Amino acid sequence: MNLPLRPRDWTVVALAIAGLLLLGRLVAGEDPLPFDAALLEEVGHLPGPLRLTLLQIYRMSGVGFTGALVLAALIYLIRKRWWLDLRLLVVATGGILGIVDIWLKPLFDRARPHEKLLVVDGPSFPSGHAAGSVAFYFAMVAILSLHYPRLRRPLTLGALTWTALVWLSTLVARAHWPTDLLAGGAVGLAWLTICLAFWRGAQPPANRQPP
Repeated sequence: MNLPLRPRDWTVVALAIAGLLLLGRLVAGEDPLPFDAALLEEVGHLPGPLRLTLLQIYRMSGVGFTGALVLAALIYLIRKRWWLDLRLLVVATGGILGIVDIWLKPLFDRARPHEKLLVVDGPSFPSGHAAGSVAFYFAMVAILSLHYPRLRRPLTLGALTWTALVWLSTLVARAHWPTDLLAGGAVGLAWLTICLAFWRGAQPPANRQPP
């Protein structure tokens, strides 16, 4: 099958997969990496009010809140009858859950950091929070930017800001090691790049971006 990925898409996917494999090899030992331990220690020194705010963001970005956001987005796309966009969102978000939770986490089976501030279960690597935030929020940026081009910049800035806060809140909660987030981001980026390639290829000629 001829995949509709452009050369730069292949580059992004290849680099993301290479990054995931490299990080997976680095975290294969029993002890946390010095980078992981040092960064978690630094995050623990953030001012108390900021840490409490970030913990609330982590709770908000959990399965329940994110699931409600995804459901609202799906309903919106159905009401608009944007069927190609609906398919993109379903495949991007549903696929990333399967890739991370069903395949990658059991494969690496890395333990989470000690002294977690919230109850979090399951393996740690790669981070589903990181992968899911990339797949969902930036899929929505692509969809909404197609229909409302003037919103592309604020949508992108908003997605970047919120994703950064989600990642930082994950560290504050000690739910993941920093390398878990990097690996999750790589997985989310690779999968989203593939999904967007098929989405672009299915668009009417008037909506297609130049290669």
